[in-house]
Amino acid sequence: MFYGAMKLSIGGSLKLAFRPWVEGLENIPAEGPAILASNHLSFSDSFFLPAVLDRKITFIAKQEYFTSPGVKGKLTAAFFKGVGQLPVDRSGGRGAGEAAIKSGLEVLERGELFGIYPEGTRSPDGRLYRGKPGGLARVALLSGAPVIPVAMIDTEKVQPPGKVLPKMIKPGIRIGRPLDFSRYHGMDGDRFILRSVTDEVMYKIMELSGQEYVDIYATAAKRQIAEDAKRKAEEEKAAKAAGLDKAGKQPEA
Repeated sequence: MFYGAMKLSIGGSLKLAFRPWVEGLENIPAEGPAILASNHLSFSDSFFLPAVLDRKITFIAKQEYFTSPGVKGKLTAAFFKGVGQLPVDRSGGRGAGEAAIKSGLEVLERGELFGIYPEGTRSPDGRLYRGKPGGLARVALLSGAPVIPVAMIDTEKVQPPGKVLPKMIKPGIRIGRPLDFSRYHGMDGDRFILRSVTDEVMYKIMELSGQEYVDIYATAAKRQIAEDAKRKAEEEKAAKAAGLDKAGKQPEA
C-alpha cells in the first residue's frame, strides 16, 4: 500500500516533470518472477525505472540509508522502504554478497520483480563497466527466473555531480527481451559459468544502451580516478611550493 502511494506521488511527479521515454515495456512479464539487470548511471535510476513499470520492483540498497540517526535518518529509511528498497550491509565482503543474494531470492520466491545493477556501483564516467558475477548470475541460476536487460539512458545528465537543481531533460529506458539461463541449472558454483552468464547480460545491456564497454570493474575505475586526482593535486601543490607555474617553469620576475 505504501509502495503504491509512493509510486503515485514520486513516480507520477517524475513522469510529469521529465517525461522519460520507454521502449520494450512488452518485455516485462505481467506476472511471475523476473530479474531486471540494469546499467547504473545515476542515483535516480532506482526511481525512474519503477516509475514507468506497472509492477512493483525491489532493489537492494546500502544499509546506511536505513540506519542513519535522527529525524532525517528515519525519514530517509521510511522513504527507501516505501519505494521498495531492501537494506543490505555491503561492508562485509562475501557475507554482504550472500545477504544480497538471499534478499533477491526472497523477492523472486514471492513472484515479484527484483532489480539489480551488475556493475555494483554507479559508472564514474558514463561508460559501461564489467559486471560482477557473484550477485546477478547466482540469483539467476538459483531462482531460475529470466533476466531482463535494461538500459538507462541519459539519467546521469538529469542531476550531474555537484549540481543541486536537476536539468529538465528527457531520460530514456530501453528494456530488452528476457534471457533464459535454465541450461546452467545446478551450476551456480562454477565461476566460469557465473562469468559467462554475467558477460552475456552485460553484452545485451551494452547493445541496448550504446555505451562504450570497459573490461574492468567500476570500483577499480573509481579508485584510479581518485588516485589520479590526488596525485595531480599533490603535483600542483609541490610545483607551487617550488615557485613553479603549471608548465614547470620559473615565473618571470
